[in-house]
Amino acid sequence: MPAPLKIVQSSQTVPKSADTVVIGAGIVGVSTAYWLARAGQSVVLVEKGSVGAEQSSRNWGWCRQQNRDARELPLSTKSLSLWEEMAADIGDDMGFSRCGLLYLSDAEAEIETWAKWGRFARGEGVVTQMLGSGEASVKGSATGKTWKGGVWSPTDGTADPSRAAPAVARGIMKHNGIVLQNCAARGIEHEAGAVSGVITERGVIRTQNVVLAGGAWASSFLRQLDIAFPQAAIRSSILSVAPGAQGLPAALHTSRVSVTRRSDGAYTLAVSGFGKVDPTPGAIYGARHFVPMFAKRWRMLSPGGLQAWNAGFETRRRWKMDQPTPMEAVRILDPRPSRRHLDLILARARTLLPELSKVAVQAEWAGYIDSTPDGVPVIDGDIGLRGLVLAAGFSGHGFGIGPGAGHLAADIVLGRKPITQVSQYRLSRFAKTQWGKVSEY
Repeated sequence: MPAPLKIVQSSQTVPKSADTVVIGAGIVGVSTAYWLARAGQSVVLVEKGSVGAEQSSRNWGWCRQQNRDARELPLSTKSLSLWEEMAADIGDDMGFSRCGLLYLSDAEAEIETWAKWGRFARGEGVVTQMLGSGEASVKGSATGKTWKGGVWSPTDGTADPSRAAPAVARGIMKHNGIVLQNCAARGIEHEAGAVSGVITERGVIRTQNVVLAGGAWASSFLRQLDIAFPQAAIRSSILSVAPGAQGLPAALHTSRVSVTRRSDGAYTLAVSGFGKVDPTPGAIYGARHFVPMFAKRWRMLSPGGLQAWNAGFETRRRWKMDQPTPMEAVRILDPRPSRRHLDLILARARTLLPELSKVAVQAEWAGYIDSTPDGVPVIDGDIGLRGLVLAAGFSGHGFGIGPGAGHLAADIVLGRKPITQVSQYRLSRFAKTQWGKVSEY
């Protein structure tokens, strides 16, 4: 069944022109359109399906600095304050709370990895506290066991994946932007090496600026423009249990299972890094880029089936702009979760936290995590077509940094000083081998 999601009422009228068109209404797309509309631009956000219906509503909801790749950390830090700023301006509940994140472990090597990261992060101004066995066991008392150590990140938190993107979409409309759902962007028109319009299934929108925040669809969309973007999708399975479990941490990570409290008191259960690799034409073509990532994570990944191939989001074929595209055939990616993974996640969670045995499973779902070869996104306005900005490949980290990623993409469009440096997010970095560059986190 689909992940829980609030519904957004949006416009039905396609405008003739706009300052900027944003393609894709996940958390990054809505955040980009929000910041542009707030800056006074005329903005149109086009979405083939529903706002937030793919990975932006299918994730854990963590908004963290802890254990971030160093290249993402500045954007993560900025995003935490932007979550609060956006909520205050929009006046809508995104379920954001700095509830703190708790990490527990019995593995000395894992604890030392966290300690090493903490030494670096404290130098960057991040609040992170290593926990000895006694402190970790007290904070993790709901598990009923003694832990060797852990980490407490008091200023990190969570937001509600079912509420966040829809709330930001309402913020776009508050600032006079236009949100179009069930309106697929088929391609980009260009003249003299620059963007001149966006072709949608309902007509052309004239514009000189486009931000592509298409998630798992970004690579096949760019192929229509002869722009190469290496991308592979991991199918991740997640479930949630009904409200009623008492005394549990708001957000807990262990190597066995992670749990996150949702706004309604339910808990999301998942295993970090667990996933199925469904083969696709795009993944096969770009396999050489992803060998380092798969080599590092092979213990957590397993071969999948043909769901992704049949969905068509990583197709290598060209489509015609005056005919329906794969995006109109599959408006929302809603893959079947792995039954084996779901059963294992639930068993691990109830063993770790016996209180979860008192509540029933209320929902199960899967989503496709669009990944880059090094696990770090691309946010870049210099990819081969003037006026086109790419913001995709967030590799399972995009929800928490969505507000900052959208702000950075808007900065690029507006030509203003960016909130963080952009060099680490360049598409051109994939021209080189990724051995040794894969994100640990």
